[in-house]
Amino acid sequence: MGNYKAKILVVDDEPDICGVVQEILQDEGYIVFIAKNAEEAREIKNSEYLDLVLLDIWMPDTDGITLLKEWVSGVSFSVPVIMMSGHATIDTAVDATKLGAYGFLEKPLSLARLLLTVQRAIAAYLLQRENKGLKRKLAGNTDPVGRSEFSKRIKQQLKQLSQHDANLMFVGEHGVGKELYACFLQSCSVHEEGAFVNVSVEQERAAVELFGQEHAGEVLVGALEKAQGGLLFLSDISIIDANTQYKLLNALKTGVFMRVGGTQKINADFRVVTSATDFLYKEVLAGRFRQDLYYVLNEVELQLEPLREHSEDVPTLLNFYIDFFIQYEKVAFRQFSMPALNYLRNYAWPGNVAELKNLVQRVMILGGGDDIELAEVEHALTRVPSNVKQTTKSLDFFGLPLKEAREQFEKAYLLFHFNENDRNVAKLAAAVGVERTHLYRKLHALSIKE
Repeated sequence: MGNYKAKILVVDDEPDICGVVQEILQDEGYIVFIAKNAEEAREIKNSEYLDLVLLDIWMPDTDGITLLKEWVSGVSFSVPVIMMSGHATIDTAVDATKLGAYGFLEKPLSLARLLLTVQRAIAAYLLQRENKGLKRKLAGNTDPVGRSEFSKRIKQQLKQLSQHDANLMFVGEHGVGKELYACFLQSCSVHEEGAFVNVSVEQERAAVELFGQEHAGEVLVGALEKAQGGLLFLSDISIIDANTQYKLLNALKTGVFMRVGGTQKINADFRVVTSATDFLYKEVLAGRFRQDLYYVLNEVELQLEPLREHSEDVPTLLNFYIDFFIQYEKVAFRQFSMPALNYLRNYAWPGNVAELKNLVQRVMILGGGDDIELAEVEHALTRVPSNVKQTTKSLDFFGLPLKEAREQFEKAYLLFHFNENDRNVAKLAAAVGVERTHLYRKLHALSIKE
């Protein structure tokens, strides 16, 4: 563990036991918090980034098993829990383990067993976190690829920003790699092992998705809570309603929030990175997005160039994704022929890096032969589903009034990209560069169903 001081929460209603355990663990170099009941335990768990919980089964307000059930139901809770009891049966210990407890300690506590169990639990947890970070790196998700001046400059800026906690806003076209740069930012920071939570909110459930919900005894953990100790990456933020905008602003300014329907305050301890296009600022000017929230999210702004502006990175990106799909999709090695490579260097890339990645995946999986020829690339970039071909062939734009011609073109255009993106609105929005809230209205108006 090096110089890392793990944080341990001890939950027990017996002050003598708490005092002894706290003293022993502090002597071993741990940071120890004490809670005498479930209410205090919840408050500390929500305000601190813990590495281990020692939880007594029998407590006056809420028993340990019930509290364990409550915590493990939260998607973001992966902290090991060691149950303690002087009255528990073997069945109780087995039940706790089935629920997700790391282990069980019987009272009176054995000093040697306590220290050994705590040491093993924390070591296993830190290794699990380390492996998660390693997997992200191996999957190519934390190091942006490119040798252009833009790529060098943006990586240097992100390394500098990683040493500070200012909220950051990436502004640029869809598909330029905003999430990739956010991952890189976190990988350079002291919060490298923390959660990376990417949330693209749905308009109707924005508050619940962000803040979570308490209803009829059930707890749904929201994105803000999942991101504790890590990074919250917000995309499509322009669609949230005015009330949710206010709640988000209040959470970021005060550092606390409550779940929808809840009464307990939860600490907002995370860094926020926002993905935006120029459209978001237009929403601010139009009065549909709070200006004060915009500036809280935009403490530092970085403009990300479209791929066509740094096309010298195209060969490097193509080779990177070839290697990526060989390793992770187990496909055979292929390479772009020189005519294909020259064509792609001069291609406009309207979908930016996301389009390039999809192209490589398509030709690597569906194609054959060692070389990826120009004809195959042109076909992959222009292929149209048969139902859309039939639709577009039957259109006679020039014989229609402007309004009707525009509507028919928009329907054919959106239908093509809708099918190309698995009839998924989020993917469609990214592909055509339209904010999702407006896209929903357009699809409804043109009778294109999800």
